[in-house]
Amino acid sequence: MATPLSPATPRAAVAQNRTVERALDLLALVCEGTAPSLSECARRSQLPASTALRLLRTLEVRGFVRRDADGSFNPGIRVLQVGAFALGRQSLVRLGTPGLRRIVESTGESAYLSMRGAGDTAVYVAVAEGTRAVRHISRVGRSVPLEGLAVGAVFAGLTPTCGYVAQRDRDEPDVTAVVAPVTWPGGIAGAMSLIGPTYRISDQTMEQFGRIVTAEARRVSDQLGGLTAPPGPPLHGGTP
Repeated sequence: MATPLSPATPRAAVAQNRTVERALDLLALVCEGTAPSLSECARRSQLPASTALRLLRTLEVRGFVRRDADGSFNPGIRVLQVGAFALGRQSLVRLGTPGLRRIVESTGESAYLSMRGAGDTAVYVAVAEGTRAVRHISRVGRSVPLEGLAVGAVFAGLTPTCGYVAQRDRDEPDVTAVVAPVTWPGGIAGAMSLIGPTYRISDQTMEQFGRIVTAEARRVSDQLGGLTAPPGPPLHGGTP
C-alpha cells in the first residue's frame, strides 16, 4: 500500500522510506530461504528484476546478503552478527552469567562473555571478576582485537575438537586466555573466556581450566540449541 503524502512529508523522504521497506522485504525473503534466485526474489517481492538486483547488491556490499557462485542469494555474515547481538542482549548474557560465576568459583580467575563487535573486534558483554589478589580486570563494553588472539581463533571457527583455544596473550604477554565458543543454530553466538596471569597457569592447569570453560560454554550452547564438538586433543601454545 502506498505511503500517503502530506505537506510535512517530502516526496524524497517517502521514496527513501519505500526503498528501505523494499530492501528489508528482500532481506526477509533471503533469510527465509524462499527466494534464493534473483527471479524468485523479484517475483515474490513484486519488484522489477533490475530493482531487486540493485537492492540485493547493496545488501551484499554491506554484508547482509551473500551471492554464491551459482547466483543464489543467502544470508550474509552481518545477519548472523546482528542476530547474535540481539540474542546476546536478550538471552546470551542471562544464560551465560551463571556459568561465568561458576568458572570464578572453580578457578579464582576472571571470566568473560564476549560477542563479535564492529570490524575485527570482540566486545565483552558480561564479566565475572576473579577472587585472587592478582587478577585480570576489564569491563563490560570493552573491545579487544581478534587478530592473533585466542578469542579471534574461536570466532574464526578454528576451535579444535577439545572445545577450547588457550594461549598466551599477544597484547598482554603476562596474561593467558582460555576461550570456548558458545554456539547456536546460526553459528557462533559468543565466546566464554577465562583470563589470568601466565605465571599461575601451567600447561596442566591450562588444560584443567579448558575443560571447565568448555563445559560452561557447552551448557549455554545446549540451551540455545547450538552444536558442540566432541572432546579431543587441546590446542594451546605461546604468543603468536
